[in-house]
Order: sequence, then C-alpha cells, then structure tokens
Amino acid sequence: MRSTRKSALVAGAAFAVLFAGACGGGSGAGDASGGDSSSGGEEAKTIKLVAAEYSKDNTKAFWDAFAKTYKEKTGYTLEVQVVSWDNIDQQSSTMIQNNQAPDILNLNAYASYAKDGLLHDADTVLPDSVKSDILETFVKYGTYDGKFYGFPDLSSARALFYNADLFKQAGIAGPPKTWTELEEDAKKIAALPGGNAGYALPLGPEESQGEFSMWLFNNGGAWKDGDSWAINSDKNVETLTFLKKLTDAKLTQNNPARTNRADAFDLFKSGKAGMVVGFSPLAGDLDKDKKVNYVVAPFPSNDGTDSKTFGVTDYLMAFKKPGNEKAVKAFYELYYQPDQINTFIEKEGFLPVTKTGVEKFQGNDKLKVYLDTLPNAQLTPTDDPTWDKVKLAVQQNLGSAMGGDPKAVLDSLQKTAESQK
Repeated sequence: MRSTRKSALVAGAAFAVLFAGACGGGSGAGDASGGDSSSGGEEAKTIKLVAAEYSKDNTKAFWDAFAKTYKEKTGYTLEVQVVSWDNIDQQSSTMIQNNQAPDILNLNAYASYAKDGLLHDADTVLPDSVKSDILETFVKYGTYDGKFYGFPDLSSARALFYNADLFKQAGIAGPPKTWTELEEDAKKIAALPGGNAGYALPLGPEESQGEFSMWLFNNGGAWKDGDSWAINSDKNVETLTFLKKLTDAKLTQNNPARTNRADAFDLFKSGKAGMVVGFSPLAGDLDKDKKVNYVVAPFPSNDGTDSKTFGVTDYLMAFKKPGNEKAVKAFYELYYQPDQINTFIEKEGFLPVTKTGVEKFQGNDKLKVYLDTLPNAQLTPTDDPTWDKVKLAVQQNLGSAMGGDPKAVLDSLQKTAESQK
C-alpha cells in the first residue's frame, strides 16, 4: 500500500500507538499458470504467497506464523516470500510474464490481471461467509466486469490533521467545516511569526492522486462518471483552481508541485504547518514523537455538507494455477478469520476491511474519525485496468498546475486517460 504506507499503507498507527497510495502491478502477459485452466491436474498441496512488506517488524513475522497455522489446520503448505514495496511491482510483473505467478499476490492493483483472465473470482475461491463480511465499498472497487477479484487485506482512510497550538495562537476555535473556512484559517496561521505554512499541500510525484482525491471527493467530483473518464470535469477544475489559489496566496509551503506526502508529513511533525491531510500512521508518529499537539477531524467539504474520505486498500488476489482452488480457498477462509486478519491489521497499524473488523475497533477513540467514514469511503478507480497508467500521468503532471493552468493540466490528463486501452 504505497499510497497508504510507503515510508512504513490503505501504516504504523494509532493502533500501535493505525489510510495511501499504492502503485500498480502493470498488465499481465499470457497465462500466469503456464496452462489454460486452473481446474486441470492434481490437487495442489503447496501454494505460494508473495506479500508486500508493510513493516520490517511485523509483516514477515505474521505471515510465517500464518503459514504454520495454515499447515496445522488445513494440511496444505504455504510458501511465503515477502518483498519490499520498492521492488514488488517489478518482481511480481516478471514472475507473471515468465509464467511463474504466485498462487496469491499481495499488491495494490488487480484489474489488469483480471482483464487478462489470470485470476480466480470470488465464486471460485472465496467462502460465502467471507464475502458477506467484507465491507461493500471494497467489494465494489474489487469488482471487475461484474466479478469480484480484488480481495482486500487491509485499508486506510484520510482525515484532516491540525496543529492545536497554532490554531490557538491564531485564535481559531476549531477545525474548518468548509473550504472558505480552511482558507481563512490558513491565512491566520501563515500570518503568525515563524514562517508556518497554513496548509501543507503535497502534489509531488509520490502520491498527488491521493491528495487530489481527498479534495475532489469533497467538492462533488470524481475520477470517472460511470464508464467515462471525468478528470477535467467542471468540479475537478474548480478543485484544482482552489489549490492553486492557496499556493499563489502563499498559504502553503513552498513549491507544492515538488512536495511529496512524506515531506508534508515531516513539515507537520516539525510543528511548521497548521493543517495537512493525514492518516493513522501520521498519528502514530506524532504520538511517538510527542512534539506536536494535534487533533484529527473530518476533512471539510467545499459547501459544508458531510465530509467524504479517500480510502485505500491493497489486495490478496488469487492466480489461476492447475489444481490450486482448494488450497487457495482454505487460505482465504483462514486469513479472514477475525483473529487472523484483525491481528495483522492491528500490528501493521491499518484499518479493517470487514464488518466484524469495524465492530472490533469501534471502541478505539483514535480510530473513530476513520471508522465512521470508512464504510462509505471513495477510492480511486482501481477497478479500471488502465488506472495505473492514468495514475502515473497524474503523479507526474498534476503538480504543474500550481505554476500553470489547472484546466489545461486536467484536459491533458483527460486525453491521456481516454487514450489508454
């Protein structure tokens, strides 16, 4: 979950103390199984998991323990390979292109593989009890061409973090409820001595699509309208123009176009920014450092209506390989047991993806602002096989609008999206 936890999501967080952004796996090539069917051949007794490393302390330890329990309970063997987020895109793509796909791959994009017919769908390998427990929003974004392929492993969600001490110094009583209030609060904070940024705006190449998503969702915008791309919609142009307004008025840090999410977080953690969009890993760092008196609140909508949150999830997708259905189904049946999935999520500091998980963590006050909005979280269009290419174009070009014409930038991105096949 590079978009949720590149520096560690959907995050060393308020659990441990608890959503970002992710990069895609490209498009599959050929038959990942080396054959044309997953039903032929002998029943597989050993399957392989290639998993992304969310943290050095927890990820490998969890999957090694899981493999032991899986063997004890099912009789099947699980081979585990944990790969860093820096390398997993390339390594997994190479495996698949060489017809050496793992049985299960933990990655942040699935739709291109589903499009190429390489994946098992939920009807084949996901127990009914598991599917009914997964939050509907993740079923929606995990569904391609009417079938559920992208099974979520964990998630994260975003909210507004603000520096309570700077707010108090500036005479601001509470978090903004509208964009007008956010702009006024940013002006007051920027006017304080010390050279503070009113709002830390990361539109650099790391995850500009995540930051922009939070804003456009809260202006009634979207990346797509049904099956059509809507990147240059009037609402989205209005949103990007507002961000340029903040930048031009010097209410942000210098050069948002070159500022990555990690940089914005560092600025907030240093006490030099009044507001930033964050998620639970930021809360975990702040609680550990104990340097900034912060509060987490719903992100303001443009018109003051209910706040929307940007959600992120990663996937445990299952590749079709001869005879592996039973072992793969047993894997999911065990992983989605509350004592397994919620232990993993808690240790890694993320948010749940199941209804029972939401119930489990509901009592954690630090997670309330995320959990209240998670069931209705909006995601980027990960169910579109071309999203990874579009996302890369957004990451590389969106920030240029801060020194140029927002509409022209979005028009160009719209053309890029429409040209993808």
